[in-house]
Amino acid sequence: MMAEEEAKPLAYIPEVILKKRKKRDELVLLRKKQLELGNNGKKKRKVSNIKRPEDLVLEFRAKELDLVRLKQRIKKPKSSPLKLKSHLLFIIRIQGKNDMHPKTKKVLYSLGLRSVFTGVFAKSSDGLLRKLLKVLPYVTFGYPNLKNVTELIYKKGYAKVDNNPVPLTDNIIIEQALGRYGIISMEDLVHEISKVGPHFVEVMKFLGPLKLSKPEGDCLHGRKQVFSEGGDSGNREDQINDLISKMH
Repeated sequence: MMAEEEAKPLAYIPEVILKKRKKRDELVLLRKKQLELGNNGKKKRKVSNIKRPEDLVLEFRAKELDLVRLKQRIKKPKSSPLKLKSHLLFIIRIQGKNDMHPKTKKVLYSLGLRSVFTGVFAKSSDGLLRKLLKVLPYVTFGYPNLKNVTELIYKKGYAKVDNNPVPLTDNIIIEQALGRYGIISMEDLVHEISKVGPHFVEVMKFLGPLKLSKPEGDCLHGRKQVFSEGGDSGNREDQINDLISKMH
């Protein structure tokens, strides 16, 4: 008989293959657990994202009611002459989402207020007052002082260049856009806005809507009544400065 054959050495398996096998085995175990739990490895759709028919009906009714109230505000004799004591206003959008009629949203967009807690400077005019009446439950406004005008421009101000936001980090940006009007620096911007100068419109086209911070505390309660009657909306006159200081 031949001599007993020597034991053959084990075949060499590269470390990479061993790691792949281990990972595959872990995935098999995970898949088994998922099947046992009954979720089949699929993410469950959030129920909160699904609108029920009754929700859609309520949303539609809210929008129609908003349109009716918009028309009523314009027709009311007592609300038509909104008395303003300043040529400069600062308008803040404080409400409005699914309960707004498309016509209300269109007016807000024309003011530059596309989202809640954005603010814009505006020059008082009959046309502006008509717009404010239409969107009164969703905005608050008043007369900003020089301190807040300055801080808003320096902290929140940015330019719109080719529809892109550009931070005001260099006076060259201002000079290139507004130099022909004699406005070449941040100080000139603040002066033109605070004094409602002859080139106020050009300055506002240059600046984008200011994105404010949500105020802390109890300064906003979510009530659509006018400020003079204990609500949040409408004309705050000089008291708008208290709200601005909590939002920039």
